Amino acid sequence: MNINAGIIAQQVRGIAQRSRTALEKDLGPLDDTRARSVAFVLLCVKSMLALSEEEALQRLTEGGNDFGVDAIDVSDIADSEFVVTLFQGKYHHENLTGTRNFPQSGVEKTIQAVRLLFNPHQKLPVNPRLEARLEEIRSLILDGHLPRVRVLLCSNGASWKVPETQALIDAAAFGDRVTFQHVSHETLVRVLGSAQPINDSIQFNGKLLVEDVAYVRVLIGKVPIVEIARLMESHGDRLLDRNVRRYLGLTGNRVNRRIHATLQDEGERAYFFFYNNGITLVCERFDYNSLQPEHHKVLVSGLQIINGAQTSKTIELALRQLKDEGADALSGLEQAHVLVRLYQVPNRAPGEVGPDTQQITYATNNQNPVELRDLRSGDERQRRLEQGMRALGYEYRRQRSDAALTSRDISLAIAAEAVLAVWRERPQRAKFRGGDHFNAFYDEIFTEDLNAAQVVISVLLFRFAENKRKRPPAGAPEFIRYASYFVAMLMGRMLLADLGVERRAVDHRCFEKAHSLIGERAEIYFERAMEQITSALAQLYGGQDISAHRLAATFRRGDLFDYLDPSSQGA
Repeated sequence: MNINAGIIAQQVRGIAQRSRTALEKDLGPLDDTRARSVAFVLLCVKSMLALSEEEALQRLTEGGNDFGVDAIDVSDIADSEFVVTLFQGKYHHENLTGTRNFPQSGVEKTIQAVRLLFNPHQKLPVNPRLEARLEEIRSLILDGHLPRVRVLLCSNGASWKVPETQALIDAAAFGDRVTFQHVSHETLVRVLGSAQPINDSIQFNGKLLVEDVAYVRVLIGKVPIVEIARLMESHGDRLLDRNVRRYLGLTGNRVNRRIHATLQDEGERAYFFFYNNGITLVCERFDYNSLQPEHHKVLVSGLQIINGAQTSKTIELALRQLKDEGADALSGLEQAHVLVRLYQVPNRAPGEVGPDTQQITYATNNQNPVELRDLRSGDERQRRLEQGMRALGYEYRRQRSDAALTSRDISLAIAAEAVLAVWRERPQRAKFRGGDHFNAFYDEIFTEDLNAAQVVISVLLFRFAENKRKRPPAGAPEFIRYASYFVAMLMGRMLLADLGVERRAVDHRCFEKAHSLIGERAEIYFERAMEQITSALAQLYGGQDISAHRLAATFRRGDLFDYLDPSSQGA
């Protein structure tokens, strides 16, 4: 048995046990074998996208008529482009040697899926979960946004066969808009083990600038890109911590493609230093020979890249490709450098003077939505909400955890979605702008006057609406699969009307009454919300038939607001 394959097998069994109830709610009864297969997909999704198990569950699409697509993640729109990550999992239950190749049939299925799923005019017999995600993607395409597709073929074995199966991928001729990557048990173990400290040395060229600034020791200099590539090859995912899980590759980011193009161009390589913003690293300690005038080798302990993950990964990829092309392709690389800022930030006790690693990371690396959520979890507002929810009998999971969530647990990400949809009445932002929840929208969502009772109530309404989306009642209209955030908003209006208070007045004093009303009247609120949305759609489209593409676009853009009564009534 391969040791890492065994580690992943234990992880899979753990997820299958603690998430069995949630999985069976969505997929129906599962035997142990099927439960472990789905749990493996769940492990891949949560690991590669740095999500909680609850969030990873929302990405699952498997269940028959899924074209071999077991999970889908859709990024926010950037530069009129968005990234779609497709997961297909093949879990070997008995063979834990880690040597079985990813099956050619699985690759063939995925190639067919990419061809068909992204054609807005292709009608397909797919399961409801996949259809809802698919129509959202197609509505983005019809609105003029361009998809970039990252296919992650996951198994606890080896990659697909080369050249036989690789030839099929090459023959598909998708160009640079589609990339295929194998995620193995080795990949997953590296990602899961990324918290171990890294000790190494970094070769700088030229002179260094070293100063103590505000209780932080700072070193600035230029580093050959071949040294960055060496660090990445040596430490990989651990060096980038969770950043690597959001790496968009060359196909998912224009900046990455420009970096790659510069390094491929022999005449431009020497100017790379001027074209790039540089890389920021933190460490617990660095040392160097201060008597040496230049070209220092700097010893570092507890090293971590906190800004520049995309640059570092692209450098690694570009140099690997150049090496494959032969010695001539490497000409001039010794002249290519990148600016590096290295901060020595010791672990500070509470009350100690000086910024900590978290503060520096937030200030220098605020592009990554997953990192931002982690950084915001330590915010004083989040700590207050945690204390308040505990007093109400709920547990606030500010930080990601592998523990299964119960009905009394509320994750930070779900809290943000629920508050933005229900109380801020921005349902389209809550669903489609997740990357901004802990950046541009953070202060709008988590205002100073937001209290624990408001968060819990919004989450209860949101979960009720989401459960109806996942398991629609018999005869439910088609739009239910796209409207849950709007439904939750309308249910919130009705609850306030029954309470006879404004949102600002909702606190621990009326929590029990609100909680009881949700238990007694949630079904009524839901039915009335659906009636309001049905009426609004009829007004918006004049009673004509509405395609799934248009429905998805309608709820994404928020076209219904002008037709929804802002004074929705309760009982």
